[in-house]
Amino acid sequence: MDKLQELTQKLYNEGLSKGKEEGEAILAQAKAQAEDIVKKAQEEAAAIVEKAQKEAADYKVKVEGDVKMASSQALQATKAAIEQIIVAKAVDAPVKEALSQADFLKGIITAVAQRFSAQESTDLALVLPEQLQKELEPFLKGALAQTLGKGVEASFSKKLNGGFKIGPKDGSYFISFTDEAFQQLIGDYLRPGTKKILFG
Repeated sequence: MDKLQELTQKLYNEGLSKGKEEGEAILAQAKAQAEDIVKKAQEEAAAIVEKAQKEAADYKVKVEGDVKMASSQALQATKAAIEQIIVAKAVDAPVKEALSQADFLKGIITAVAQRFSAQESTDLALVLPEQLQKELEPFLKGALAQTLGKGVEASFSKKLNGGFKIGPKDGSYFISFTDEAFQQLIGDYLRPGTKKILFG
């Protein structure tokens, strides 16, 4: 009976020891796997955070660049608008006033027509503001035609506020000396100086 009990105890102890060893091995393996999973999760989390930080930094740089460009464009547009207003105030009214005065216009028409006449063998055609027809028609048929020694055909348009257009009588082309053309010409001349005075 003692032998049987001893044998049973021995088997029990061996089984218990073996089970304990296997349990410890399984536990150690599970612990190692858990540590590996945690390590990989930490690495993945760190990579995600690093990627997010890089994307955020890139986005910040892009937004700052866009804001800087938009600010620069807005500043340039504002400067251009101010410059345009200053130039327009200085040029538009005086040019319109001068080119709507018959006497002033007669002088310019004569000078341009003489130069034009020297280069063109054909008779000339003029388009002039309708509101100056009464004052300019006698001049065109008399003094100007006599000065040029050739025919001058004139038409009068409501579309012209000031100045005139000149070209050959066949109407193949016209050169514009309207108030808008003079405003543009004088404005282009004044803008660089105006910009320097206003903005350095």
